[in-house]
Amino acid sequence: MSVSTRIQGVLHPGPQRAESADGQNGLAELGGPRQEAKARALGLTSATGLVIGSIIGTGVFTMPAVLAGAGTSSLLVLLVIAIGAMLLAVLFGQLTRRVPNSDGGLYAYARHEFGDFAGYLTGWCYWVQSWAGNAAIVSSWVFYVDALFLIKHPSGMTQWGIALVGLWVPAAVNLSGVRHMAWFQNITVVLKFLPLLFVGVVGWFFVKTVNFGAFNASGGSLYDAIGVAAGVALFSFIGVEVAAITAKRVKNPDRNVGRASVLGTAASAILYLLVSAAVMGLVAHKGLVGNGAPFVPAFEAIFTHWTWAGRLIAGVAVISGIGALNGWTLVTAEVSRAPALDGLFPRQFAWTDRRDSAWFAILVAAILPTMLMLWSYNTKAGLTVFTYLVDLSVVTVAIPYFFSACAQLAYLVSGRRVVQGVRLARDLAISIAAVLFSVWVAMASGYSAVYDAMLILFIGIIGYLFLKVRRERAGLVQAPADRVEASAQTGEVTS
Repeated sequence: MSVSTRIQGVLHPGPQRAESADGQNGLAELGGPRQEAKARALGLTSATGLVIGSIIGTGVFTMPAVLAGAGTSSLLVLLVIAIGAMLLAVLFGQLTRRVPNSDGGLYAYARHEFGDFAGYLTGWCYWVQSWAGNAAIVSSWVFYVDALFLIKHPSGMTQWGIALVGLWVPAAVNLSGVRHMAWFQNITVVLKFLPLLFVGVVGWFFVKTVNFGAFNASGGSLYDAIGVAAGVALFSFIGVEVAAITAKRVKNPDRNVGRASVLGTAASAILYLLVSAAVMGLVAHKGLVGNGAPFVPAFEAIFTHWTWAGRLIAGVAVISGIGALNGWTLVTAEVSRAPALDGLFPRQFAWTDRRDSAWFAILVAAILPTMLMLWSYNTKAGLTVFTYLVDLSVVTVAIPYFFSACAQLAYLVSGRRVVQGVRLARDLAISIAAVLFSVWVAMASGYSAVYDAMLILFIGIIGYLFLKVRRERAGLVQAPADRVEASAQTGEVTS
């Protein structure tokens, strides 16, 4: 998962939604640095590249090891997840065509169809997914730091100390200003793609069929194997929604958002399948399962006489991981700033400095995964840290996906759309499939992740309680009308 090019859509955001005095949604032009420069509109090719760059990230450097634990059946799971992600891509294109103010993507869809509360929950869950995803990314990044510096059997606190570097260096880069962050991002994204393309193409010439494990290597039922692979597979496709989120930057969004999303997802799926299968064939199954840095032995299998090959790929993965964390730190901040401007997040998340950096949101985006990593490394070890954080991220992003699918389904069955026979049946099928896919993804993430995600949801609802009270007192929303009973005997009014 990465946002290597997503940053171009949030560096110069357009007009933000604001609440008018009567509580209705309106548009408010924001002056200052945010309006000084306009991002160039993206055509179909650029928008497709945006999606590809957002989907493919650091998770792929650890994914083959997790998939190997499930067996070669995991490649079929990866293919099914890819098809589900493409259905979501089509869905986001349809919603972009329908929702008038679709800037913000999933958050805007839910708010348009179901109101402020649903919009808030969608934004809340996506924000949690963003910083929890940062924790998952940095847990993968730590494995390659260990491989680069030949750190053997590190303690949990050593791993946490390394993770702090991965979280706070990107935070410092973001705090230094958007220009420095974008420059840093452009360099690291190039280094990210080079080893993936190399393994996905050249690696196949060195594959040995004997290295592939059993169809079901989970040690349990086939359903258990599917559950092992499903979480990391969907985590790797997070970013399919990026074209929808940045619809204001896309030329002809009614047409190109859906097409770019589908094409970008399909291209990413092909690369994922090629790379994951190649690594499984390059490294013996026993040596791959549980290996947090599977690309190191994969490169050593290709360059058998070059002892530095493994450390070289580890170094590249470390640099590209910092790039992914750099971009996702910005997106985490921007995801919280957007609802804050609408009054649906604490106003502190919209605070900016003279560089137009959301400094408070950036600090929070680093502090929260820091705390999560401290807890994770003191309760888990090795690859289980990565897989747990992946499952938690997947559950929290499944909720915004679910809201988006339900928003489209509600529109289709409400009678607001003119019945068009086959097209209506097709769109109903896509929406229903997206709803079921989102539910299945949450179920496949495991009880522990679902339990923790439910607690996060409850905390978010408590937060909305206080935000709603503040907005009512400010006259931004109308308070609900309660039943009032007058007592004729005492003259008191009770409610």
